[in-house]
Amino acid sequence: MFDKKIYLHRRAGLLKNFDKGLILLLGNHDVAYNYKGNTYPHFRQDSTFLYYFGLRHAGMAALLDPESGAVTLFGDDLTLEDVVWMGPQPRIAELAAEVGVSSSAPFGQLSAELAKAKSAGRKIHFLPPYRYRNMFQLQQWLDIPVEEQGKQASVPLIKAVVAQRSLKGPEEVAEMEKALAVTAEMHLAVMKGAKPGRKEAELAGLAEGIAASHDGYLSYSVILSIKGHILHNHDHGNILKAGDLLLGDFGAETTMCYAGDITRTIPVGGVFSAKQKDIYQVVLDAQMAAIQACRPGVRYRDIHLQAARNMAGGLHQLGLMKGDLDEAVAQGAHALFFPHGLGHMIGLDVHDMEDLGEQYVGYTDQIPRSTLFGTGYLRLARELEPGFVLTVEPGLYFIPELIDQWKAERKFEAFINYEAVESFRHFGGIRTEDNVLITDTGHRVLGPAIPKGVAELEASMR
Repeated sequence: MFDKKIYLHRRAGLLKNFDKGLILLLGNHDVAYNYKGNTYPHFRQDSTFLYYFGLRHAGMAALLDPESGAVTLFGDDLTLEDVVWMGPQPRIAELAAEVGVSSSAPFGQLSAELAKAKSAGRKIHFLPPYRYRNMFQLQQWLDIPVEEQGKQASVPLIKAVVAQRSLKGPEEVAEMEKALAVTAEMHLAVMKGAKPGRKEAELAGLAEGIAASHDGYLSYSVILSIKGHILHNHDHGNILKAGDLLLGDFGAETTMCYAGDITRTIPVGGVFSAKQKDIYQVVLDAQMAAIQACRPGVRYRDIHLQAARNMAGGLHQLGLMKGDLDEAVAQGAHALFFPHGLGHMIGLDVHDMEDLGEQYVGYTDQIPRSTLFGTGYLRLARELEPGFVLTVEPGLYFIPELIDQWKAERKFEAFINYEAVESFRHFGGIRTEDNVLITDTGHRVLGPAIPKGVAELEASMR
């Protein structure tokens, strides 16, 4: 964990946003794998609880009182029977002291504290729950049906948490650099191992093993497939063949739970075909231009649209798009090939704070979400600020089902050359992604350089 002064400062900053009521922050519990005593091997603490308390222990919660400034940590000490199976563990009071909390209590007392606050008419601020046990407990404690909890979550608390967590401190950036160093090792190993005849599962296991060997874990499930046109393809059953494109989207999570998120697309066999090289260069050029455009005060939606326009221009040169390209992007014709957003916030979550609601994390009242297919999937549209860390990940994909539907509907015929597109039906997809910190004057790409130019990629695979 970080120095306790950091957690004291974060909690004080949160409390400044409220003058009454109570703030309830829930940690996570262990989750059963197939029966109660056999839990999933990797416990993951709630990210907001981690941000304010830094404790990676299951079965914790906290109450923060803006009126008195008091903070109480709730959790249960291990019994002797627990110690037999798990070994000695710190007591809750000791853990609390490590992060600057002087008051602690057994987890069971939290119910009585909340009941007392309710009877006194005090507002209890809580965040939208995503784990079922926490949903069940909120229903018990606050008498709020599970289906209503998201609606009744505290918008002031959501906004206050988003405002703090969006701006990464130097200690957080350093952790993300660590995550990306491991992520680079994972990608380089996959590049060297991507030989014809190997199974995708071998390479996915290789990447996961490297993350685990650094005493961390994956920041999300490995996406690694020769079917790169399936955007979140978690199936790893294919055998690699010479001439395939292999899309790998994966990253490590540090022991402090900060995420890396990198995508590279590589040629199985080590050499791009001419057609692959053409499409790859269009994506890479768009990504490099998008990264250069990242600076404070620029709306990320504008950078997304710039990337879409740049890729439309590249596709026009290859004969796949036609007509007025500005109008094509304005109407959403490019989304046949680029059906997702350019990127998202990243930090303690790979899609940072997505559990709190993208409308609060990536949008504002002045910048609403687009209703267009493709652009509507953009997770981050707001103006960039120093301290934001985000992904920049354009891609081009040839999705047979989408091509068939749009062609049958004669959709955007003025902009799409469907006859030329047919020759790319089995092409797959290409995406390239890096993580970028917004600085006071511009940006900085985080982590060690991972090959992505055509020549350096081919060289790395040799």
